[in-house]
Amino acid sequence: MQPRFNYFKASPDATKAVVALEEYVQNSGLERRFIHLIKLRASIINGCAFCVDMHVKESRHDGLSEQWINLMSVWRESPVYDARERALLGWVDAVTNIAQTGVPDEAYEELKAHFSEEEMTKVTVAIGAINVWNRLAVGFRSQHPIDKSAKAA
Repeated sequence: MQPRFNYFKASPDATKAVVALEEYVQNSGLERRFIHLIKLRASIINGCAFCVDMHVKESRHDGLSEQWINLMSVWRESPVYDARERALLGWVDAVTNIAQTGVPDEAYEELKAHFSEEEMTKVTVAIGAINVWNRLAVGFRSQHPIDKSAKAA
């Protein structure tokens, strides 16, 4: 797969707007683990290798465990996530797959049991932001770097 083009260069104003949204998310007051959870889970759902690679590395850098990171794609089957993380994962799944899910009341009620309205709004903005990044990266075939240790001998 080859990159289609560099969207940062093609439309600096558009990407500047997305970067501003990202800066809001980073400074929103949401716990770092929740931001990592949102970014990694949505990127897995959207099949964005560029973003999965980036967010796995960022999660490791911030001290999240390998098990916490590695089981994200099968979170419903793993007890490694606490109740708040599980509610958030359900919300990320529902909002990211909005055309299929319609964001069911069950996902909302579970989220509401663990987060304030302000937090739910910030979480949903964060989900929207990573979904924008995923659509840019997948749509224009952004390529993640290949780590030297990952290359075949």
